[in-house]
Amino acid sequence: MEAVTVTEKQNDVQLVVAEDHGAGASALLETAKTAARLLPRQLNDEISLAKLELEHKKDRVGGVVIFAAVALVFAALLVVALVVAAIAGLATVMPLWLSALVVCGALLLVLAISALIAYKKFQKLLPLLPPQAKRGVRHDLGIIKEGRAFDPATLEKQELSREEKKARKVQQTQEKMKANAERAAKEAEQGPKPTEEELVKRTAARRDHLLNLREEILIEADVKKLATHAVDAAKDKARHTVGQAAADAASDFTETVKDRWKPATVFAVSTATVVVLLRKLLQK
Repeated sequence: MEAVTVTEKQNDVQLVVAEDHGAGASALLETAKTAARLLPRQLNDEISLAKLELEHKKDRVGGVVIFAAVALVFAALLVVALVVAAIAGLATVMPLWLSALVVCGALLLVLAISALIAYKKFQKLLPLLPPQAKRGVRHDLGIIKEGRAFDPATLEKQELSREEKKARKVQQTQEKMKANAERAAKEAEQGPKPTEEELVKRTAARRDHLLNLREEILIEADVKKLATHAVDAAKDKARHTVGQAAADAASDFTETVKDRWKPATVFAVSTATVVVLLRKLLQK
């Protein structure tokens, strides 16, 4: 009876620990799902905040561009002044008009040589996109999209008529308008665009929430390990209790036999004597 009671207690402990373990795993899963749902929103808000900050810096960038343009203008004036100085210097040994022609001819020669070198190098780069690699990528994408139904002949550039070009242009315009309408509907569905201050507050609050979720995940993971250790400890304790109960039952049985062996022996001898006497009486 004691062994049965211990076994029932062991089963109860295992059931309770298993229920706690299942609840902890479910809570851990829900926490992980919440974190996975909040993380993309946090990234989107961070990107929106970066866009707003860049918009605020447009004025500063405009000022930088203006001053850079002014610097370029004065650099060009400096070059002009140097050319004038060169012409004036040559005018001391030759007529002014001849010195101007000499300087212009030198500048033209440098310009022509530079342009010729640039043109030769650019011709070597043509076409800018490698045709075989481009065609191979388009072929691969077509096979991935359509499989064996893909026609490689569509990779070749086809000359379109004026009507086809016009129809394609109209189609592209309609697709662009449709995309703009979908984007506008999506923005309207999301509500008014948040300000920079609202984005900062929202990202800070969500960052704190994500930090709390991370701590909860770590705590629940530790609880899961503790539950596993508790199950193992309960099993060891129940096994030890069952063994102790079995040993106690065997000891009690041995003590009972030791205490009652004399009356049992007397009873057995008496019974044997009575049987023998009865047998003798029946024989007479």
